[in-house]
Amino acid sequence: MVWYLAAIGVNWATETDKLARAGDYTAIEAIAAAWSAQRPVLPAPHQIVVELWKTVFDVMPTSPRSLIFHSWVTLSSTLLGFVFGSVLGILIAVGILFSKTLDKTLMPWVVVSQTIPILAIAPMIIVVLNSVGVQGLLPKAFISTYLSFFPVTVGMVKGLRAPDRMLTDLMHTYSASPLQTLMKLRFPASLPFLFTSMKVAVAASLVGAIVGELPTGAVAGLGARLLAGSYYGQTIQIWSALVMASLMAAVLVWLVGLCERAALKRQGARP
Repeated sequence: MVWYLAAIGVNWATETDKLARAGDYTAIEAIAAAWSAQRPVLPAPHQIVVELWKTVFDVMPTSPRSLIFHSWVTLSSTLLGFVFGSVLGILIAVGILFSKTLDKTLMPWVVVSQTIPILAIAPMIIVVLNSVGVQGLLPKAFISTYLSFFPVTVGMVKGLRAPDRMLTDLMHTYSASPLQTLMKLRFPASLPFLFTSMKVAVAASLVGAIVGELPTGAVAGLGARLLAGSYYGQTIQIWSALVMASLMAAVLVWLVGLCERAALKRQGARP
């Protein structure tokens, strides 16, 4: 209801101006026009639902007009970047755990790296990679990696340091090597931290993939869909792509949560 009221307020001036040029109009006609405009400033919810239905169910998934087609393009770079970012974050966290030098020198740079706006760095990454012949999926995946490795690194560092000092002393008493302590104590203890950070990372990876499509002039992907909508004033298309991106993020976070429950259950944790 709030959205519908907002649509009336935002679209009122434009639509009433059109109606006024055509003749007299009533308030009911103005409200109906605000909720059914072809190019509204703020589309009504039912317009977005209709657009989603047409672009998901009424066209072939392989058609460039299909949101399924564009979602798959974005999802591919999202998942690849998420995997790269997770692996990189875990490796950095392990290095920081075992090296005080890395902890004092690398960790500040990891934090500083996230202060650079992704909209500023994405075009540079695209240009540099294109200059060495790297095109297509990888540049967008690298941008996703840039956004997703940070939460994994921070979460894993905290998780690997989570075990109580008594437990680490016990492992030392049993003459466990650092690798054995890592695999049998620290890594299992870090799983809740890891999966929590991965939920943040997979959503950030999706944002990175969409942002990565913007400076490339891509013709496929949700980012390309947003660009095309902005070029031609198709706000309904823009909002439908945003809703699809939100649904994708929710599903990806849910899938990570399923993996978390399966992993913790395998360790004997209570559901």
